[in-house]
Amino acid sequence: MNKFKSHFKFDKQERSGIFFLLLLIVLFQMIHYYCSLFYNPSNDSVFSLDEEQQIVVDSLKREKQNKNNYKVFPFNPNYITDYKGYQLGMSIQEIDRLHSFRKENKFINSKQDFQKVTQVSDSLLDIISPYFKFPSWITDKKPYKSNIGHKAKLNTANKIVVKQDLNTVVAEELKKINGIGEKLAARIVKYRNKLGGFLTEKQLYEVYYLEKDVAQRVLANYKIITAPTIKKIDINKSSAYEISQLIYLNYNLSKKIVEYRELNNGINSFDDLLNIEEFPSEKIDIISLYLQL
Repeated sequence: MNKFKSHFKFDKQERSGIFFLLLLIVLFQMIHYYCSLFYNPSNDSVFSLDEEQQIVVDSLKREKQNKNNYKVFPFNPNYITDYKGYQLGMSIQEIDRLHSFRKENKFINSKQDFQKVTQVSDSLLDIISPYFKFPSWITDKKPYKSNIGHKAKLNTANKIVVKQDLNTVVAEELKKINGIGEKLAARIVKYRNKLGGFLTEKQLYEVYYLEKDVAQRVLANYKIITAPTIKKIDINKSSAYEISQLIYLNYNLSKKIVEYRELNNGINSFDDLLNIEEFPSEKIDIISLYLQL
């Protein structure tokens, strides 16, 4: 025990040295502390956060993400709205050229026509043209192939065909046309009744399993003489169920129309319907015949 205590016995000079050593340690600790508070190396500015630049970067990231999330569905380029054109990457001038062309009651029937009218770049055309969806009577035109001999063609060339009413013809008469049997004739009449009568001859091409060349033979002998009386659906007042009674719009799509109408305080034009996901844009000209604003 005495040996252990001997380690803690210091003379006056040793105690003074220990005291000054402790004082120096405390002093250096205080200097280090205060220096760390005010120390700002010049190279720190290289890594400092530029809040304005960060806001720009975040905005660009969000914009890119939104573009990546935007899904393009097949659409008829004749009915591109300002909003849809912006989403597709078209300039204001290109959209205005399209609208000016449509105001003349003209239609675009190919991607070449679209570029000629709007003057979009080749790169943009390559991106959006795969989504172009034109009506079937434009894209599926087939030349009429007749089995009648050349002599028969000459004999019938000058023959005047008096067309009958497509909305009153019976199945038995339709069966006389080459390519139409009993089932197909019945299907044409059934679809006509489901529509309440053909409003436009284009609707004949919608009949299931009716080939385009056969439909052309029908229209060579029949046309719409008595147009049906249609009670139009008020798109801004009708319920989803009432809208779904239209053969072209199922209930789920009708619900989306009502939701869009409520979010946008009404539908101002039929072009607004093209902004609704899964809306059959290629049939907008026919569907609009059954609707009113």
